[in-house]
Amino acid sequence: MIAYVIRRIAYAVPILLGVNVITFVLFFVVNSPDDMARLHLGSKHVTADAINKWKSERGYDKPLLWNTMREGSDRATDTIFYRNTVRLFLFDFGQSDSGRDIGYDISQRMWPSLAITLPVFLIGLLLTISLALTIAFFRGTYIDTWAVIVCVAMMSISGLFYIIGGQYVVGKLLRLVPISGFESGWVAIKFVILPVLVGVVGGLGHGTRWYRTIFLEEINRDYVRTARAKGLGEKAVLYGHVLRNALIPILTGVVVVLPSLFLGSLITEAFFGIPGLGSYTIEAIQSQDFAIVRAMVFLGSVLYIIGLILTDISYTLVDPRVRLS
Repeated sequence: MIAYVIRRIAYAVPILLGVNVITFVLFFVVNSPDDMARLHLGSKHVTADAINKWKSERGYDKPLLWNTMREGSDRATDTIFYRNTVRLFLFDFGQSDSGRDIGYDISQRMWPSLAITLPVFLIGLLLTISLALTIAFFRGTYIDTWAVIVCVAMMSISGLFYIIGGQYVVGKLLRLVPISGFESGWVAIKFVILPVLVGVVGGLGHGTRWYRTIFLEEINRDYVRTARAKGLGEKAVLYGHVLRNALIPILTGVVVVLPSLFLGSLITEAFFGIPGLGSYTIEAIQSQDFAIVRAMVFLGSVLYIIGLILTDISYTLVDPRVRLS
């Protein structure tokens, strides 16, 4: 088990290195610091002095990979690559282009994001699996047919419809909760109820249909027929055998969601005025703050790789045969 985990972690290191190198190339080779300066200064006729000043304030005036003007280890460390890429592996995000501490901003903004994404994830997962098992139980009946129709209809509706509709009905007409905004502490509950409700409802159609497909595939396998032949009831077969053997594809779908638990939802946070990491990323893109965008890309990559490793570990708990692969 330990060797399996170490092997999976070793696989993740070159992936993270590759993502960082690609990000560096996109930001500093394809899009040079001079181009960044012109975009940030927002003028077609920017003087060379203004560009040099902007680069000097942010450390973009240094060589990309190797500084021949320095001695010793400073030749490698006093470069754009080290300052903006290598230091990320130590989770030293540095300063944003506007002078803010990126690490501090992330530590503050992750909690509003988690306040929304974590309940949406847990409640949505519980509801979709329960509904999918229920639909699988009534497979081939009118309940199954109409459930699939409703799920497809819900999937076809844009997420913006749920957000705007929820704000109008729950926030404006019924006046049960605020339409947007956020406050710290327990007061935040009234601000996250509506985003959580919208997030859960918006994901019901896709999640239920996806898990229904997984359960129906498992129902047709030989071990299910064997369980029925032993006299087990349909509920015991579904919850005791089908659900357990369907955990691997379920876990595979869950890992995709894990990074968003911390990084938040871009659209949801923007519409509901939640000061999370999603809105933080949007604000950085709008203000052309490249340091924040790079930090968020790196953080997203780390979280996704951690999710993959945790999923691989959970596979071994569900199916010990995975350890041999």
